[in-house]
Amino acid sequence: MIRVSDLLYGNVELPAVFEDLLASATMKRLAGIHQSGAIFLVNPDLSHSRLEHSIGVMLLIRSLGGSELEQIAGLLHDASHTAFSHVGDYVFQNREENYHEEMFAEILMNSDVPAVLLKHGYHLDQILDGSFSILEQPLPHLCADRLDYTLRDALHAGLINRQQAKLFLEHIRLEEGKIVVTDLEQVDWINLLFERLNNEVFNLPLHLYANQQMAVLIRDFLKNGFLNEADLFKDDTFLLNKIRSIALGYEAVKSIKLQKGFPAFLKKGSGLKTKLRNLKAILSI
Repeated sequence: MIRVSDLLYGNVELPAVFEDLLASATMKRLAGIHQSGAIFLVNPDLSHSRLEHSIGVMLLIRSLGGSELEQIAGLLHDASHTAFSHVGDYVFQNREENYHEEMFAEILMNSDVPAVLLKHGYHLDQILDGSFSILEQPLPHLCADRLDYTLRDALHAGLINRQQAKLFLEHIRLEEGKIVVTDLEQVDWINLLFERLNNEVFNLPLHLYANQQMAVLIRDFLKNGFLNEADLFKDDTFLLNKIRSIALGYEAVKSIKLQKGFPAFLKKGSGLKTKLRNLKAILSI
């Protein structure tokens, strides 16, 4: 058994399969990947990790009564993210922001995860071929992934406090396998919060600037052979240190942190926008 502590879901004791998964190299790597990409370079408040979010998704599924298999799927769902998260999408100009989804099966099949799953009576195919309606739903519906990052990112960004997040969580339940909200005020609250998160965090010009500049830097280094695609599947510290190991990279990262190119970025207009998202929580009383 293992006990985990989360700022949204509190202290939870988990079965051995989660202890072994969290000890795996695959999940440990996510502890070194920033949830918000390169934004931490210009906004240190947004420094939480993909692992924190992945654990949160798993705990949310668990709190809603989801099966152990779906909880495992929730924990693993972001295992294939590149360093700097969605910056990888911008590097490869993936407009759907789903590069990690395209790489998911390959990354997991070549990882230490299958052996951990087999040890506990599961098979990777159950994750790759499974249907998990609590974990994922198409926009604009609520799901554990979308709900956790909305609350977590908004909390770290200072848009909400823990009490507001926990109050909302008290007003959700499963209905026919989908997450619904049981209070009209909370429906309006989460829909507005999602809109604010998109406008004030994901598409904030300074944040767009940081992620775009990092993407351009990585893309250029991939083209000249200094970086290779495998480097993107290490963690942020490894990639950042490699970039900064040469003068050009060191100065480029320093320029991002000092926002030297930000006025020019604003002048020419945001060359990067995140995927358009909307949310429509369903009220059920």
